[in-house]
Amino acid sequence: MPAEGKTDMERIGLFSEMEYVTIGDKYASHYMRPFNEAASKNKQMLPGGTKMLSALQAGYFEPQFVRVFEGEAYSNPVQLRRRYRLVESKKNVGKAFLPSNGVKLPCGMGTYYGTIGGPYPFFSAQLRGKTAYAPPGKNLYTSPGKKGTGYGYPNLTIGKQYPHSSDVYESGKMNAKKAREDHLRLVKGGPFKLNLYPREYFDLNPYYDDKPLPPAKKPTPEKPVAHPFKPSSPAKKSGGMKAGTFDPYPSHSAEPYVVKYSKPITTNKEGRIFHPPPGSKSRPSTSIMALNVTSLSGTTVE
Repeated sequence: MPAEGKTDMERIGLFSEMEYVTIGDKYASHYMRPFNEAASKNKQMLPGGTKMLSALQAGYFEPQFVRVFEGEAYSNPVQLRRRYRLVESKKNVGKAFLPSNGVKLPCGMGTYYGTIGGPYPFFSAQLRGKTAYAPPGKNLYTSPGKKGTGYGYPNLTIGKQYPHSSDVYESGKMNAKKAREDHLRLVKGGPFKLNLYPREYFDLNPYYDDKPLPPAKKPTPEKPVAHPFKPSSPAKKSGGMKAGTFDPYPSHSAEPYVVKYSKPITTNKEGRIFHPPPGSKSRPSTSIMALNVTSLSGTTVE
């Protein structure tokens, strides 16, 4: 056990080195061991490799070439096209059109050489005869417009002037007032009021209150703001000493360097530091039953 710290066995969680659990099987070395040992034992599936597509029947799944149609007649597409052209040529009334000579080319602009017909009179450049010029008739004469905008100026319209009719100022307001007075004169008593008349769920003014307002609170007196402290001179930099402080530098007192511990260290009789025993730890291990099962199945246990 080292002077300080824990041993390797204590770190793993064991008091001593574990014994090797075995059932008497032989040791199998890792040197030159195949990656998949089960692939080299017993019979394996042999696919036979891939087959390439070729003219032989070996590249197909069927042992014989299977036709899409069985017993159909052989047809030659070239012969069918020739027969179709012969049938269509019998529908012609006469022989094929053959021109008497080659195509004639025009020798310049304005010539009709090489065309099927002659010139057309509709496209002739000759001018047509003109008739004598007849001047158009005179325009309609009207009197000039009368001056004025129409507002406040009489006799400016096409028709006759409208006659003036007197109109009392605010006649509509006066008629409505008269009708209301007649209605109030015919009404007997005041309007009928029912105590059970339904009211709205909320009042029109949610801030309305019938109670009198409390007396107004007196405002709290404002405290006078004290003037900030202003030193008589600007601040001084320390500069490695206490020139910029209020108090002078304290006197130096000699103090030996001693390491202070908050709690005493617990030691045993030999003077070593006490380590509490570690808690329970577990480690995976293979059971005897599992080893027998793997041994009977043919695998090697390391």
